[in-house]
Amino acid sequence: MASTGGRRERLRAETTAEIKQVALTLMATGGPDAITLRAIAREMGMTANALYGYFATRDDLINVLINEVYTALADAVDTAWASAPAEDPAGRIRTWARAFRGWALANPEGFRLIYGDPVPGYQAPERGPAPDAAHRVCTGIAALADAAWPSARHLYAQSDFQWSDFDDGLLAKVRPAFPDLPPAGVALALRIWGHLHGLTALEIYGHLRTQTTDPGKLFQEETAQLVRSLGIEPDE
Repeated sequence: MASTGGRRERLRAETTAEIKQVALTLMATGGPDAITLRAIAREMGMTANALYGYFATRDDLINVLINEVYTALADAVDTAWASAPAEDPAGRIRTWARAFRGWALANPEGFRLIYGDPVPGYQAPERGPAPDAAHRVCTGIAALADAAWPSARHLYAQSDFQWSDFDDGLLAKVRPAFPDLPPAGVALALRIWGHLHGLTALEIYGHLRTQTTDPGKLFQEETAQLVRSLGIEPDE
């Protein structure tokens, strides 16, 4: 027979999970402004005071949401990266790209939380709400550029990128992980990110609905064209 304490913990875990899901749903339907403890309590048939027993402030809730969402994304793309052979940079880029889009389509509310409009009035912790996950995703994007750089360096032969052209926080993540990647390699990472994130964001926010009947095909072909432009043989 289950103990009273065990039932209490289970109910608390279930209620906490429901609070987080309702918050994401409110954001998806009403935008970032819709995430308030009062609105969540109303949706759940609770009092706002009751919610304070789970999250002391709205920002505490958002911190937890961002950390969980970002960690899930980092896990998805890290697993994809590791599944492709190191000697196949094109395969790694394509696999990472598919995983990123696939996660976003399965978690549109989470995508909007970490990559959409900021939540009004939200004050993030000093290191950010998900520093480890953000670091993993950032270095994962840099890894795509590092894998492509031997073949793609010709694209930047006439460029004049300097370290001072990039944010110190970005460089603090990228340079220790990839010490041989030059400033132009960081620019390449941002180019790759722009392609993959751009089309995914357009799809998540519904901006491709009137432009294409098959956004998946568009994303796949754009990724293939990106790989070819880098001078990497596409995987078969």
